[in-house]
Amino acid sequence: MRIVIADCAVDYSGRLDAHLPMAKRVLMFKGDGSVLIHSDGGSYKPLNWMTAPCNLRTQEPTEDETEAGVKDVWVVEATKTNDTLVIRVGEIYLDHEENLGIDPGLTKDGVEAHLQELLADQVEVLGEGWWTVRREYPTAIGPVDLLVRTAEGNPVAVEVKRRGGIDGVEQLTRYLELLGRDPLLEGITGIFAAQEITKQARTLAEDRGIRCVLLDYDAMRGIDDVDSRLF
Repeated sequence: MRIVIADCAVDYSGRLDAHLPMAKRVLMFKGDGSVLIHSDGGSYKPLNWMTAPCNLRTQEPTEDETEAGVKDVWVVEATKTNDTLVIRVGEIYLDHEENLGIDPGLTKDGVEAHLQELLADQVEVLGEGWWTVRREYPTAIGPVDLLVRTAEGNPVAVEVKRRGGIDGVEQLTRYLELLGRDPLLEGITGIFAAQEITKQARTLAEDRGIRCVLLDYDAMRGIDDVDSRLF
């Protein structure tokens, strides 16, 4: 990962146009190819970004840009779309590159990890005749919780959460994009499974063709007889 702290102005063009005027910001160039631009506020969300796959090239600033204090122009172009991020760099305060190695992935809390284990053993709750290929199926950005196949043999990636929010849907979307490049997993679809799923996450998932499934933790553990309920 390369981290740069610099004065910069940023212009994004693609699905929409956006402009960030010159200011001191943090630029992150991640090993997977994505580029993120952060300010000192706004919590974890970047001001602008370009997801992988994309290409970075450097070009000389124009005379007008040089007069405005621009010393370098970095152009980030998406490889699959026409999206472009142009970063006009002024003063650089830090430029550091560090190899972070292979990330072991997120360690889930007890309930979430147990939900994943139970669902792997009881995958029929997702569909009759379904079977589990593997838990923690690896991708370049970390493992997806479950890779399963339907009775017809179609591959499905399953992300398991205790409480499903938008971040989980985004995470599964990235996994699906990578897994879909594998010819052996052609046509792969996704399931977002959780004890509860926010309305916003459900809307986003369904818009992306991802199926949402609510999991009954007690029933899956065998301590709640679903058939004996009055309601």
